[in-house]
Amino acid sequence: MSQEKESGPPRLGVLRLALWGAALVGVAGVLYIIAQSSITPRAKGGLTDLTRGEMSRLILPAEAGPAPVTSFLDPEGKPVRIGDFRGKVVVVNLWATWCAPCVLEMPTLARLAEAQKGKDVVVLAVSIDREKDADKARAFIGRNAPLVFHHDPKSSLPFALKPPTAAMPTTLIYGRDGVERARMLGEADWAGKDAAAVIDRLLEEK
Repeated sequence: MSQEKESGPPRLGVLRLALWGAALVGVAGVLYIIAQSSITPRAKGGLTDLTRGEMSRLILPAEAGPAPVTSFLDPEGKPVRIGDFRGKVVVVNLWATWCAPCVLEMPTLARLAEAQKGKDVVVLAVSIDREKDADKARAFIGRNAPLVFHHDPKSSLPFALKPPTAAMPTTLIYGRDGVERARMLGEADWAGKDAAAVIDRLLEEK
């Protein structure tokens, strides 16, 4: 029993977390829209016409905001920031091994990363698992190449966002200029044509 507790929440706990996560996705989405609705004008690089299909729940900020300066750890354990990838389109996925929707969508993010190889696109899967679960999270990402393991063991990044997010997974898309262009609260299929169209639109910007 003790080993089961150390490896993560029991199955019932995972189910409860998934249900709570689904509820938080809705609440977080409403709060995000409210927070952004007071800001004008619209962000440049319009993506409104691309919020369809798998991207129909994509939230577009009224005004693009810069990426947080909060650091997380790269595969070698060195601090890195989203802003370090300025000049590229950056897809940041916040996830955890205890989050069932996160686990389900990760292979689609891996396929997105594979499809965008050779382009100015970076897909960062940032785990918010606790330090003691880092090996488990690293092994999971290892099964989803070409993604590599990034880690935020203190769960600082979700709260550094503007507005913060409590939803898992949360995926953020940053333009070449290093500012947020869109975010998705909850699971999505990132391997299809709808996600590719969003990335291609942002790649067109110079």
